[in-house]
Amino acid sequence: MTDKEQKACLPIPLNLELFNSHCELPYGLETHHVYQAMNEFIDFLGFINVQLKTKDMSRLESFLMPANFSSIVGEFMNMSIPKYCCNLVKNQYHNGHPDLIPINTFPENAVQYSSQGIEVKGSRHLNGWQGHNPEAVWLMVFCFDSNTSSDSMKNIEPKPFVFRAVYAAKLNEDDWTFSGRSSTSRRTITASVNRNGFRKMKSNWIYEDPSHF
Repeated sequence: MTDKEQKACLPIPLNLELFNSHCELPYGLETHHVYQAMNEFIDFLGFINVQLKTKDMSRLESFLMPANFSSIVGEFMNMSIPKYCCNLVKNQYHNGHPDLIPINTFPENAVQYSSQGIEVKGSRHLNGWQGHNPEAVWLMVFCFDSNTSSDSMKNIEPKPFVFRAVYAAKLNEDDWTFSGRSSTSRRTITASVNRNGFRKMKSNWIYEDPSHF
């Protein structure tokens, strides 16, 4: 194992000074809850990657498809945030929307669709975030950087996972731009956060690490 590969097993720690204590968050969620969930993911990924390397296996982010790894980041937050914020719970409805909902608001904490709650995404991008439909709901995006499954073919050197930023805002349907598809296309129907929606998210930043922009 190279020194760079060994160092890449351990994610870059969070900087508490880079959290925005003045951001607005719903349902009693606070920045220290977000910090604790993010820090738990860093511990998780570091532990997994170190164990993988003891078996001479690739790091998690280096063999999973990029979209799958982004989903893991988002799903981990959905699991972890309710551990620290008792007002929120993971939506128990299969593929329900949004991901986090107010606890004891819906039967068995499950709802197929609601405007109450927070939709959570993990993304390697600092803008251009997508969903399946324009939604009037709180959106929280965890932006990160890491290696991908194609980096070895591109001769991109090993690098540790790092959280670059976290943004959140209550978006309206007109904060999205809908992208349909032709009758012959197999592309997934998507909607993208537009310029106005991005401004809302950017102005209500939770965490930003300029050294990794």
